[in-house]
Amino acid sequence: MVDPRGFLNNSQRETAPRRPVSVRIMDWKEVYEKRDAGVVKNQASRCMDCGVPFCHHGCPLGNLIPEWNDLTWRGEGENAIERLHATNNFPEFTGRLCPAPCESSCVLGINQPPVTIKEIEVSIIDTAFENGWVKPHIPERLTGKTVAVVGSGPAGLAAAQQLTRAGHTVAVFERDDKIGGLLRYGIPDFKMEKQHIDRRLEQMKAEGTRFRTGVEIGVDITWDDLRSRYDAVLIATGAPKPRDLNVAGRDLEGVHFAMEYLAESNRKVDGQDLTNQITADGKHVVILGGGDTGADCLGTATRQGALSVTTFAIGYQPPAERPANQPWPTMPTLFDVSSAHEEFGERSYLSSTVEFVGENGKLTGIKVAETEFVDGKRLPKAGTERVIPTELVLLALGYTGAEEESLAKQSEVAFDERGNVARDTSWATEEDGVFVAGDAGRGASLIVWAIAEGRSAAASIDQYLEGSSELPRPVKTTDKPISIYS
Repeated sequence: MVDPRGFLNNSQRETAPRRPVSVRIMDWKEVYEKRDAGVVKNQASRCMDCGVPFCHHGCPLGNLIPEWNDLTWRGEGENAIERLHATNNFPEFTGRLCPAPCESSCVLGINQPPVTIKEIEVSIIDTAFENGWVKPHIPERLTGKTVAVVGSGPAGLAAAQQLTRAGHTVAVFERDDKIGGLLRYGIPDFKMEKQHIDRRLEQMKAEGTRFRTGVEIGVDITWDDLRSRYDAVLIATGAPKPRDLNVAGRDLEGVHFAMEYLAESNRKVDGQDLTNQITADGKHVVILGGGDTGADCLGTATRQGALSVTTFAIGYQPPAERPANQPWPTMPTLFDVSSAHEEFGERSYLSSTVEFVGENGKLTGIKVAETEFVDGKRLPKAGTERVIPTELVLLALGYTGAEEESLAKQSEVAFDERGNVARDTSWATEEDGVFVAGDAGRGASLIVWAIAEGRSAAASIDQYLEGSSELPRPVKTTDKPISIYS
């Protein structure tokens, strides 16, 4: 086990420093400085190897956290990445993007700051890539069965890698010009540079996974035609339908969905030549929505040269510390200060949007009011209206489900009351041989749930094709995460 007195000898939680604000807002590189190996080792020693490690419960993947903490502390990096890869296909993604429910359920967190699990994880995989320990796992035999995976986000990629390693011939279809889904065009580079996607894709290509970009299923190929060409199909298209705001002035020029804005910015950073790009340069910007997507918009607008950025949230400001009604080991809703919030902008809570104001079809301001609660509903409070000058409003209000139009018309797949693709306990839809994983079936959720569902759906597809499967199943479709994990 790890140092039995490590949490006493190193009681302070120490994370990697962020680059100075004045420096990092001048580029699009990741905000964190390189992690010091000595610090990572000391932080790993704080893991107590608990009798009941609740971090396993907090992580949908069931990551073997105490084991690779111990191996990190002992300096056995190659063994550490082996244990990490045993449950997680892409720790370089989760280590950077997951909100770490494992840390919320860390036993040490009962009365001390929890172990820096997320940073230890990303240090293990980064060290592994640097030392050439991440190698292709080429299947020993081919089954002759074919699988089409539609969507190249974390769920689709995880399923594709598992199925390829099981010996099936897998093709991943992506309608964008590059593989990665929201990892590629939804996540700004200051949170995760795209080299991390590219080097993992090289491993997958070497293993035998095939990638088809610029192909939209339902348009370029019908869903029925795709099903006839492959022995099984996995729907991993995500839940990209954005939640809109139906108030006066919504059609004014200058009001955009957050993901539309972020995708264009990411393409620009990638070096693509865009015309009429949505930009915050020289503008007063308002972001509606206080979650991660809103923070991504804030960091992006800052780097583009916004004059001001104000983030409005309709609800209460969350508490700074765990509230009594969200006890350990649940994942609490806390006031989060991300790297983007450190850099620029203002945040306002209990703010309701009344209407968008404009002249000659262009946005000039947004009318907001204080939020009041009436019969459990959040409504604008009369007499508190004010107009905030703005030329760009970004709607970061969440998502409402999977895209239905072509899938509903061209297949026998059904949808549930939440707008997600309906599935049974084996991840199967109502159409034989068609499965679903990730946000498309779950609704918008965490990256760690997407990977867990992709791995589990791969096991079900393997069993459907071969009659049995030895692939792991981290979660079931009936699993319900504690608190706000989903």
